[in-house]
Amino acid sequence: MTSTPLKGGGKATRSSCRSAGYSKVYTQRAPYHPDGVFMSFEGYNVEVRDRVKCISGVEGVPLSTQWGPQGYFYPIQIAQYGLSHYSKNLTEKPPHIEVYETAEEKDKTSRSADWTVPKGCSLSTVSDKAKFTSVKQFVAPENTEGVSLQLGNTRDFIISFDLKFITNGSISVVLETTEKNQLFTVHYVSNTQLIAFKDRDIYYGIGPRTSWSTVTRDLVTDLRKGVGLSNTKAVKQTKIMPKRVVRLVAKGRGFLDNVTISATAHMAAFFAASNWLVRNQDERGGWPIMVTRKLGEGFKSLDPGWYSAMAQGQAISTLVRAYLLTKDHAFLSSALRATAPYKLPSEQRGVKAVFMNRHDWYEEYPTSPSSFVLNGFMYSLIGLYDLKETAGEKLGKEARVLYERGMESLKAMLPLYDTGSGTIYDLRHFMLGTAPNLARWDYHTTHINQLQLLSTIDESPIFKEFVKRWKSYLRGGRAKHN
Repeated sequence: MTSTPLKGGGKATRSSCRSAGYSKVYTQRAPYHPDGVFMSFEGYNVEVRDRVKCISGVEGVPLSTQWGPQGYFYPIQIAQYGLSHYSKNLTEKPPHIEVYETAEEKDKTSRSADWTVPKGCSLSTVSDKAKFTSVKQFVAPENTEGVSLQLGNTRDFIISFDLKFITNGSISVVLETTEKNQLFTVHYVSNTQLIAFKDRDIYYGIGPRTSWSTVTRDLVTDLRKGVGLSNTKAVKQTKIMPKRVVRLVAKGRGFLDNVTISATAHMAAFFAASNWLVRNQDERGGWPIMVTRKLGEGFKSLDPGWYSAMAQGQAISTLVRAYLLTKDHAFLSSALRATAPYKLPSEQRGVKAVFMNRHDWYEEYPTSPSSFVLNGFMYSLIGLYDLKETAGEKLGKEARVLYERGMESLKAMLPLYDTGSGTIYDLRHFMLGTAPNLARWDYHTTHINQLQLLSTIDESPIFKEFVKRWKSYLRGGRAKHN
């Protein structure tokens, strides 16, 4: 796994957790289900990590700087973004949603929309055939102040609106901030620029948007990523926060509808991730990772375009949930295609390794020689489990065979990861004859959380025994000596 599980503002949401630094061991809820919470991901806050450059305005998913400052789409991070919001949606109460504009007469009782239309601009209510509803049409040339809608929300910071541009344009949101009460403006512009920051203006390209779509943005994240923008791998630390959403300003020519502000919009984030995965899967069923990765001395570098079993597994877990919610077969067929790299050996651009010529293993990093990273393998198995349970006897047969083979390997090989006082991250000490790569405590607790989950779907006593022993290491326990 490549990003620290609970780093950077991910707060644990259950009281029954033991702490080791910032890592948590969770009490496993009722048996794991493919449509339920994913592990303890409701405690993950992917977007606040300093290695997330920003949330792309075009794609609606995070852009990573994990291994390169230019930023790239990292399928593991995108799947985790989706799974964390899916899990939060199941564990949090529904948010309050404040509606500011629907252009419908009957909704006028909630609040009369407060629009300002300066000279040279126009705003009208028109009927839209595609949406079967009234919408606002705006005309506001670039050299004007634009038409603006007063918002004045001091409570919540997720803005959402339906948008269709006829020409190039922008929707800007003015924020009063904690930075000496200064006003900052976040501009969502009809281009493909990723992110820019100048003075007190932050820009995100959202693409042309010439047909109706919903734009949902977290203004806290967008403000902080803009102010913290840097050309290094990590976003600069900043204390700035929005205090009030002052107003929305539209420029160009286009249509707006359903302007709302809410505390959360978890399902919008979840579907942004799910749809990204469907759109970006390649013809081999994989999500190629487009950066070079060197796992360590003695391993050959992975050149851009490599696949990760962890990415495949977490993507499958995301897609299965999207399918179960929508019954849209595009999600299921994408998940089914994602098993292909599991069947191909690493040297043929797959993710399969074989330990000691007998145990099939799915590699988080398909290195040469093989590395056998434990946590990535377990995530790849959880994905296969989700798929075999969801796809049914016939369609799910391949996932079932891959899962069963993998679980046999896990049971046979788990003892190799036990040091007697902690766990080991991978098997480089065996493959390269080097010192063991000891798992940090946050990875050790991830190993425990994964085994706890697996113990609810497989009766094998080995999982419960290892969970018990590995938990004891967190309290300073040691295996017996001779």
